[in-house]
Amino acid sequence: MFKNRICFLLVLSSLFLFTNSFSQDFGQNQVFNPLSWSAKVTKADDVFTVSFIATLEKGWHIPSIRPLPEDAIGPIATEITFLNPDDYQLINGIIEPDGIETFDETFELDIKYFEDEVAFQQKLKMTTFDKPIEAEIYFNVCDDERCLPPEIKTFNIKVEADGTYIILGENILLTEKDKELAEQLKLDIPNPELINSTQEKQSYVMLFLLGFIGGLLALLTPCVFPMIPLTVSFFTKGASTPKVGKMNAILYGVFIFGIYLLLSLPFHLLDSVNEEILNNISTNTVLNIIFFVIFIAFAFSFFGYYEITLPQSWSNRMDQKAMSFGGVIGIFFMALTLAIVSFSCTGPILGSLLGGSLTSDGGATQLTFGMGGFGLALALPFALFALFPNWLKAMPQSGGWLNTVKVVLGFIEIGLAFKFLSNADLVENWGLLKREVFIGIWILTGIGLALYLLGKIKFPHDSKNIKLNKGRVITSTLILAFVIYLIPGLTNSSYANLKLLSGFPPPLNYSIYDKDSEGMLGLEQYKDFYKGLEVARESNKPIVVDFTGMACVNCRKMEEQVWSEPEVFEILKDEVVLISLYVDKRKDLDKEEQFNFEKINGTIKQIRTIGDKWATFQTLNFKNNSQPYYVMLDADLKVLNAPTGYEPDGEAFLKWLKAGIKAKDSE
Repeated sequence: MFKNRICFLLVLSSLFLFTNSFSQDFGQNQVFNPLSWSAKVTKADDVFTVSFIATLEKGWHIPSIRPLPEDAIGPIATEITFLNPDDYQLINGIIEPDGIETFDETFELDIKYFEDEVAFQQKLKMTTFDKPIEAEIYFNVCDDERCLPPEIKTFNIKVEADGTYIILGENILLTEKDKELAEQLKLDIPNPELINSTQEKQSYVMLFLLGFIGGLLALLTPCVFPMIPLTVSFFTKGASTPKVGKMNAILYGVFIFGIYLLLSLPFHLLDSVNEEILNNISTNTVLNIIFFVIFIAFAFSFFGYYEITLPQSWSNRMDQKAMSFGGVIGIFFMALTLAIVSFSCTGPILGSLLGGSLTSDGGATQLTFGMGGFGLALALPFALFALFPNWLKAMPQSGGWLNTVKVVLGFIEIGLAFKFLSNADLVENWGLLKREVFIGIWILTGIGLALYLLGKIKFPHDSKNIKLNKGRVITSTLILAFVIYLIPGLTNSSYANLKLLSGFPPPLNYSIYDKDSEGMLGLEQYKDFYKGLEVARESNKPIVVDFTGMACVNCRKMEEQVWSEPEVFEILKDEVVLISLYVDKRKDLDKEEQFNFEKINGTIKQIRTIGDKWATFQTLNFKNNSQPYYVMLDADLKVLNAPTGYEPDGEAFLKWLKAGIKAKDSE
């Protein structure tokens, strides 16, 4: 019975690996201020260098000054404008250092940004020292989950002939018009106490769990499974006392866990020396193709056509050290020997963990959590069976079912391999693996796996007469059900959005079908809050205020993956008034609508564009400046439920909408 369940559990675990998604820390009720500016001037001969230095909190980044391609939509480039260039001679353009370059799948663009600290430099020659250098910096900052509204920082720098300088204050006086327009921007919300909600970040816990599942898969391979009873028996029977044997087996497990944790340490060093190294794993074409080739090679190794192992001399050397040292050191080398000799089975799974962790923004830290989970899953059996040796009797005998496990893992490796090829295809825009082609390959892979389990396809190490047991039938049925789930992904319909695979296939707009680029899903969206408010009062419908941005990645994910779900779409279309306010829209307001706004910290923000207005509107009324951010109000501006941010779970977002509508109906 145990053997019959192995493949069933294996596929369940594999599907779980495919369908991982991490909850987000929305920071929904916090006004972020992660960047500070400073400036300095240096002199060499008669040339002055003005440096504008952006210092960012950990996890935040600022875009490069490199402009986007014409008609492209993406992260807003940083702009530095000198306001009085007649008073000095600019030498060439702004100089910026090398930054982090990556391909953004949402916007389908190569982007460049900076983290921690960056200095933008401009060389110039002064024609007069009577007037200060006046410069204006237009910028916005982002982290892994949100982009803040664009802001403007102004510098007035008085430079002397000897190179000394002083940075002058802004000294902007507010007029009655400024105060009046600022007051108009403020809403009279009767129940502001509802603007409170937070969610904890759980991605590291999820990665540890995924690594643990990967370790369980590795346990069920021919390289590891037969080692469990042999190793435990060695410790329990070869020790001076049963207690010592148990302690040695537990120590052996601890060392296995520690070894896999240590394997992630070099990536932390790479991360601290040059963050581009880890980032390039997900964006560099050559690296992605190399990963693709390696995964295909591992797959055919699992199929039994050849075996990939580390050099035999490595394991022999570790084995010799284990025998010669003895004691605690000897046990450590025994654990290291296991890690080396089992590489042909654990390597592909570790490769999946490596690629999955380092292609996300968490980098080496996520890898450590994943490797820790993997090592713990491998280590636990040795400790548990040493403590409870009678359990060994319940273990199934090694046999052909272990080879079946390897072949199943081979099919999974093929599916993962095409993810890396897809990354390269997106970067180069070859058009080889459009979303539907990618899903088609996964469908064929799933069919191949199901046929193998049903005995229709055989590989070199399979026995000639395969017995079709209940486990194989149930597992193949599961796989075929998954294939059926994938089929709508080939269509140009609302069912093409496969939520369980979010993040694996290419984005919805990278398609063989022509996509309508106008509007968001054809929904009626008001781009002015006050116009939408009038409609809500006329129709007596609740309002959904969508604070969004053209350069907001998670806003696009919400629109494509959550809003497109039928029930959510119907509510947004028929039951609410949708007001989408773009905080980064750079179209100038009419002159009579422009004003200066005094922020809580006493600094002055110039409201010149539509984006300036709605970004300030969000911060002023809802004490938040991240996007996406959703608020439900009635026509009297009463908050109907707690606001929410990025919520990739469609069911959760649907419940949030329904709760707001119910609160409106109960008034």
